[in-house]
Amino acid sequence: MKQMIKVIIAEDFNLLREDLAEIISQQDDMKVIGTAANGTEIIELAGSVEHDIILMDIEMESVYAGIRAAESIRDKNKDEKIIYLTAHETEEMILTAMGTGAVDYIVKGAAEEKLIHSIRDAYEGRTTLEGRVKDLVMQEYKRLQESEKSLLFFVNNLSNLTKTERELIRLLLENNKVKKIAEVRGVEVVTIKSQINTLLKKLGSSRTKEITKTIRNLNLTHLF
Repeated sequence: MKQMIKVIIAEDFNLLREDLAEIISQQDDMKVIGTAANGTEIIELAGSVEHDIILMDIEMESVYAGIRAAESIRDKNKDEKIIYLTAHETEEMILTAMGTGAVDYIVKGAAEEKLIHSIRDAYEGRTTLEGRVKDLVMQEYKRLQESEKSLLFFVNNLSNLTKTERELIRLLLENNKVKKIAEVRGVEVVTIKSQINTLLKKLGSSRTKEITKTIRNLNLTHLF
């Protein structure tokens, strides 16, 4: 007997939920096991029936209901394969949704073939992100990689900073200019410039703005 892909659907709009169930049920390798109309129902459904794929609407009883439900479901089972189906295509929504570990993000109105193809790919363990969604996810992945490298670099070099250099960073984070820093510390401007050059070398930066920007981006200002 042919292996059937078992799908459960979360969608608060009755007609769309019925249409989705019909489209999926027409496939000879898919079966709709159950449907839900809100976040609470899909969480309960996912925990009570055997399934392979969850087709999840994002905005149901609230704007982020699907995302919250996905988080709850994946907290219990990290292997859950969730495909988002939503009308929202903003950068914030895409990144927030994909951050839950979903396998795909389909904008409502996409061709039926795209949905069916996505379900089959998800079942086989493949990711079929397309267009803007893929670009945004890859950009975020790259940003996180760079942030991790920067974080490790800064953390590893913090112990090498002197008390004077930490104070210098604190004053730079307050947006003070070199002349003002010299006045605050009661030293000559040339001394501050020399200290800044040493600091730049230690932290692998070419400008003080790079240091302060990185520290702020990594939420490390409390260390200074």
